[in-house]
Amino acid sequence: MANTKSLRDFISEMTKLADQRLKEPTMLERAQPLMERLLSADDWLPSQFAEPDEQHYTQYLLHCDPLERFSLVSFVWGPGQKTPIHDHTVWGVIGVLRGAEVSQRYEWNDDALHPSGGSETLEAGAIDMVSPSIGDIHRVSNGLKSKPSVSIHLYGGNIGAINRHAFELNGSTKTFRSGYSSDVVPNIWTL
Repeated sequence: MANTKSLRDFISEMTKLADQRLKEPTMLERAQPLMERLLSADDWLPSQFAEPDEQHYTQYLLHCDPLERFSLVSFVWGPGQKTPIHDHTVWGVIGVLRGAEVSQRYEWNDDALHPSGGSETLEAGAIDMVSPSIGDIHRVSNGLKSKPSVSIHLYGGNIGAINRHAFELNGSTKTFRSGYSSDVVPNIWTL
């Protein structure tokens, strides 16, 4: 059984930050150390929220603020799994809990998407941030060839219910809502 105290503490601290109605740069700055603390131990994520699916990556909801000011999800990547090129439309703090994640950012140029710099590999404990103001479009994949990876994503809204966009390199766009891979959330009140 997972020790959910770290998750409970994270949710409590994020709720306090959300109550302050901080501007995006300040929210990212203050959320980062909370994510670092959450990633510093690997005993808090219940096993059912770290299970890979053979067909596609999974997005498990860990918590959504009742006012939808933030949500926390675990992404589980099986070998070879990746997202389409996509945006978020809200700020996000992404941390790798287990394994590795590869992120390739994109930017618009001449009505088409182009890679922005080289891909970045994030190992366990590493953190990345996204937002419409600092760069919001990327493709993410499992950084391990033969094992699953798990990353924890904090977003400035209920990410499973937000209209977002998937992109092709030629500039074509598809609106989507990601939803979640499970109908349950962890019981954060276990000891």
